[in-house]
Amino acid sequence: MLDQHKFLPTAVGVGYKSAHFSNIMSGNTPVKWVEIHAENYMGAGGRPLAQLRSLYEKLPISVHGVGLSIGGERDLDADHLKRLKHLIDWLEPASFSEHLAWSTHDGGFYNDLLPLPYTDATLNRVCDHIDHVQETLGRRMLLENPSSYLAFAESTYGEVDFLREIVKRTGCGLLLDVNNVFVSATNLRLDAFEYIDHFPHDAVGELHLGGHSEDEDENGAPLLIDSHGQKIVDPVWHLYTYTLATGGPKPTLIEWDTDVPEWPELEGEVIRAAERLEKVPA
Repeated sequence: MLDQHKFLPTAVGVGYKSAHFSNIMSGNTPVKWVEIHAENYMGAGGRPLAQLRSLYEKLPISVHGVGLSIGGERDLDADHLKRLKHLIDWLEPASFSEHLAWSTHDGGFYNDLLPLPYTDATLNRVCDHIDHVQETLGRRMLLENPSSYLAFAESTYGEVDFLREIVKRTGCGLLLDVNNVFVSATNLRLDAFEYIDHFPHDAVGELHLGGHSEDEDENGAPLLIDSHGQKIVDPVWHLYTYTLATGGPKPTLIEWDTDVPEWPELEGEVIRAAERLEKVPA
């Protein structure tokens, strides 16, 4: 395909939904790039790929995977990785990312991104899988920090130290999801700003912002769910502003995957992010 969109701009993009195709293609929008979920475009031809080609001719595209199960105990699915490589080779996106999570076990697949214990055994397995992905795709990938709802007693690393060691061993980059930091910090009673302070920002290639759902645990304490189905709340906006001030401006994505709103509401979130991003010195 075309090669004029090799890098994500330091600007705001959106997670692409077909309902918004005409709005994005109109050109009258602050959206400067889009992100797709890889698994939605692994078929052969049809309207989705035709729209994707049109989008690529207009904007840089980031590909975000949700099905590799980087943290899974078994080997990566060879067929899935082959389909992913075919998509990456055809599209030549500006960026590719996946999650620090697992979703496969004993031949089964779970429709969730599940957390991992941060141990040496997990570290070795994740690094082996990332090496395999990067060698197969012939490119550097970004790894996203997870939303956590519990902590493992056997963990011997903090999450930031675990991610930093992965970067050191594999040379991969990081995708810093600010909403995930807020969700995890709330659920695990941690300091979100301290997490940002210690994060290896020089490895970050992309930031994510999204909404979450609010619930309570069995003791009546706040429990946040990373649902991507609401507006971004003020505390996450504040944490995003702090992240920009700490780590510098980065390409920023607005994620809204469930209960997808009409375009003006989503565009409003893009504008709010762009206003903050534009105030940060390069």
